[in-house]
Amino acid sequence: MTDVADPPVDVRDVAEIDMSVPAEGAYLSVLRTAAAGLAARLNFTLDDIEDLRIAVDEACSILLAQAIAGSRLTCAFHMTEDSVTVRASVRATSPRIPSRDGFSWTVLTALTSRVEFDIRSPDLLLIELSHQRPVVGLA
Repeated sequence: MTDVADPPVDVRDVAEIDMSVPAEGAYLSVLRTAAAGLAARLNFTLDDIEDLRIAVDEACSILLAQAIAGSRLTCAFHMTEDSVTVRASVRATSPRIPSRDGFSWTVLTALTSRVEFDIRSPDLLLIELSHQRPVVGLA
């Protein structure tokens, strides 16, 4: 029996994947695994895959801290040939943008190419982060 590698991803076929899970910590593993799997399909390095996995976990943990009990955490993964953008959101009673001085912000900015928080409508807290595959230069 021979191993057959997955064919290369044509991002035109799977440019956006939307997921929704209960806004509970027990479901973060589903989102972490999805992020890692998508990055792997785009041939990210093992380090970049792990960085994205940790960033998604940290971002969603921040959202869960403000989520209304019984609500859902939605997550959209947008892929290009060399990046994954994750847009996650929850409903919150009084959403607040997290401090840029905290540990979580430091982690997110260290592991991603871009991170932004936003409040949409009176009760929707949103985070968007992107992880770009490093460009390998010619020697």
